[in-house]
Amino acid sequence: MDFDAFGSLWDRHPAWRLLRAHNSPLILTFLGNFFVEGNRGASSASELAGALDDLLYELNGTSPTEDGQPRFPKEPRAYLEDWAATEAGFLRRFYPPGDDEVHYEVTPALEKAYAWVVSLQGRSFVGTESRLHTVVELLRQIVHGTEADPEIRLAELRRRRAEIDAEIEAVESGDVSVLDETGVRDRYQQMSATARELLSDFREVEDNFRLLDRAAREKIASWDGPKGELLAELVGSRSEIAGSDQGRSFASFYEFLLSDARQAELSDLLATVSSLDIVDADRRIRGIHHDWSEAADRTQRTVRQISEQLRRFLDDQVWLENRRVLDLVRSVEATALEIRGRETRFGLEVDQPGIEIVLPFERPLYQQPAAVTVESTIDETTEQVDADLLFTQTFVDQARLAANIRAILPERSSALLSDVIDMYPIEQGAAEIVGYLALNDDDVSVDIDDTDETLLEYPDPDDPETTKRARLPRVTVRRR
Repeated sequence: MDFDAFGSLWDRHPAWRLLRAHNSPLILTFLGNFFVEGNRGASSASELAGALDDLLYELNGTSPTEDGQPRFPKEPRAYLEDWAATEAGFLRRFYPPGDDEVHYEVTPALEKAYAWVVSLQGRSFVGTESRLHTVVELLRQIVHGTEADPEIRLAELRRRRAEIDAEIEAVESGDVSVLDETGVRDRYQQMSATARELLSDFREVEDNFRLLDRAAREKIASWDGPKGELLAELVGSRSEIAGSDQGRSFASFYEFLLSDARQAELSDLLATVSSLDIVDADRRIRGIHHDWSEAADRTQRTVRQISEQLRRFLDDQVWLENRRVLDLVRSVEATALEIRGRETRFGLEVDQPGIEIVLPFERPLYQQPAAVTVESTIDETTEQVDADLLFTQTFVDQARLAANIRAILPERSSALLSDVIDMYPIEQGAAEIVGYLALNDDDVSVDIDDTDETLLEYPDPDDPETTKRARLPRVTVRRR
């Protein structure tokens, strides 16, 4: 983790926020003892407020402030609401189905913070041997559990059978080896810590399933498409959780708890260990398997809520469809009652007595149009026309005009049309001026400003001695 990741956890994670809180000793004392140590699930607000009121009364009486004021002046319910607020996240506040009283439940973040703070206490005895044996045993299970060669598996099973036979012979001969007090305390300490951690893991698994349930509720509330697609998404999400490593591990553990034989064996083992004089037995450990069953059942109830959401969604959809059908039936009945007793003519009224029907083969096929002959021969003319006028038309070469502008203007510059004409005088009269105005080349453009005027003088193409003038708006030629 880098600096940004630690900074994000410091700012947002409820566990770290709890450690920075002003009343963190009160929060850890009450919620840790009530929920974690007492292994309680969701509790009503009245029960929780009563227990907190007793603790506040004790603390305010034994450790007031310097001026004699209560150290914790707020009401118990006010503290609970503060701890369950979104910006805190130490408690989860909700209404259970069929109950109108608020219930509270501790979050996995608080349990993590509580476990870390408790681990800060010094321990008079720290066992290491049992953990080493656990590590070796887990490695042995991994290695031999993934071995696919039958010969190697058989060799390992024979070796373990030989060890068991040797141990049986030793016991039969009177050589019974027992654990010393240190070994027993070491293993009991590890067993107790692992058993308590399992309860914390259950709360975290339950919280993950609860997040899935909340996501399903949000998706159902905002869904407006086909219900088949929604069901596919919800069932796919549920299958993804159940098929994950966490889901499969929880399913295997829950299956173990449901076995009567294993439950009986576990109860006998816990009772026997708790009755040993050489261990300081924790009374909570003796019934820890019942706490596991209760925590697993709470997790299963959360999973069942997802299925209930799916069933409720389907029921609501069916109810809406049935209601629509009933509304239509009642509308038909109401209309029938309204027109009862009237003279009613059944049928349809159309403006035309019949419908024009045109069959495809009634359409005419393609017919080539008849050729029209145009007579262009003129026998007699009634007017004498000078045919030379057809050959005296003026052609203005716009390419030459654009070349004139390029010769004068560099790229990305402009000039007045009158300046260009001063450099290249007009030779073809007004037609050449119109040719300049019509220029639209790739790199040459013409802008006309109607707010100003320009006076151009040019010689008459038919009489060079005569000078003509053209008055037109101000014209600017540009080169891109």
